[in-house]
Amino acid sequence: MADDTRRGVLFDVDGTLIDTTYLHTVSWWEALRQADHRVSMARIHRSIGMGSDKLLDHLLGAERDRDADGRLRDAHDALYAEYWERLAPLPRARELLHACAERGLRVVLATSAAEHEVTALRAALDADDVIDTVTSSADAQESKPAPDILEAALDQSGLTADRVVFVGDSVWDVAAAGKLDIPCIGLTCGGTGRAELAGAGAVAVYEDPADLLDALPESAIGTLG
Repeated sequence: MADDTRRGVLFDVDGTLIDTTYLHTVSWWEALRQADHRVSMARIHRSIGMGSDKLLDHLLGAERDRDADGRLRDAHDALYAEYWERLAPLPRARELLHACAERGLRVVLATSAAEHEVTALRAALDADDVIDTVTSSADAQESKPAPDILEAALDQSGLTADRVVFVGDSVWDVAAAGKLDIPCIGLTCGGTGRAELAGAGAVAVYEDPADLLDALPESAIGTLG
């Protein structure tokens, strides 16, 4: 049940708080190459942020034979898992979460990563003491740009769409937030440019968590309370 007295910040994790966007890009590139699909890294990068089902539709076509999709996902997951012990937060990501919590805001990780990946991401972030709620792919029937994971994050945290801000790094994040009328702050540290994030509807764009932290009082987060 929503608590009308509380406000919060929903955070995407991959590419927003943890520097993983290009690791996912390389892992998908190699998984596709192993299956004789030649797809450029540029195209793959621009698809990161979608769920794997939509990513593969986007890259290989919706009318393809999907029988091999499970093997492609397994290959990606195995390749990506090789980086888990080296995952690193983006600049001042932990401090940003702590600053939000110190303002009395609920800190919610609204990620659609698989549960086993979420464990690795949380270990890299090392901010469980201020994190209120964490989602995973199991909480969403449909992946971004559908808003399912944000709806799950709101439901689990007891927050409402009119009392939160979402922070993400891809146009798919912005699109998902827009479907719920949630203001979305864009960060360019995932590799998507300022103009593209703004054009997708981001209310403001910053370079990375450190840049947002420096501007926090004047940002959309600062006006929450």
